[in-house]
Amino acid sequence: MLDLKGYEWALAEGAWITVQVALLSLLFAVILGMLGALAKLSPYRWARAIATIYTTVIRGIPDLVLMMLIFFGGQMLLNDSLYRINEWFNEYFTSSDPTHEWTAYLPDYIEISPFVAGVVTIGFIFGAYMAETFRGAILAVDKGELEAGKAYGMSSFKSFHRILLPQMIRHALPGFGNNWLVLLKTTALVSIIGLDDMVRKGSLAAGATQMPFTFYMTIAVVFLFFTTLSTSALKWVERRFSIHTR
Repeated sequence: MLDLKGYEWALAEGAWITVQVALLSLLFAVILGMLGALAKLSPYRWARAIATIYTTVIRGIPDLVLMMLIFFGGQMLLNDSLYRINEWFNEYFTSSDPTHEWTAYLPDYIEISPFVAGVVTIGFIFGAYMAETFRGAILAVDKGELEAGKAYGMSSFKSFHRILLPQMIRHALPGFGNNWLVLLKTTALVSIIGLDDMVRKGSLAAGATQMPFTFYMTIAVVFLFFTTLSTSALKWVERRFSIHTR
């Protein structure tokens, strides 16, 4: 039995934060991925161009670099934009009223929390991978079935809900599962931007006790537990969606 020197609850709290970051990032990634897939299959050239640039750029930049860019660069860009907007409003009112005093119509400074930055960054990154997964899954659905649905009198929404979506999910599950497992492990990067997740709490505990092997091994075991549980759940879902194809 590993002796964690009283840091068990700290690691448990960090593990809960890790799970929250992973699940919220997954939700954001699924939404972005679906929008990206539909944009890539859109008849509009501008939509395809935006989606292609998004998936190409995101998949070509290391995850850690993107996280640092969004957390530090995004915060600087946001606050600089707020300052410029306030300047514009004050210049506008001063031109009509010379006695106008400088007023902050928008907040002068907004601090992006590491939690929000981590969720947005990871969701943004994996939205690009999900877009490719969903695009391939949509293309795998037989177009004849969609045409048959329209001939039967189904609306576009009903055809999507009753024909396209169930089959798309079945085709997307293998790639979706792989993306989820990688996303789950990528949450370890949020410790770099100061979020007290399991990795950061374990690192602090390792430094305080001079027991790095014990704490990092514990973190590895917990991540292995999460991924094993996820794999079992994904296999159950795959069997569930493949029942009607046997």
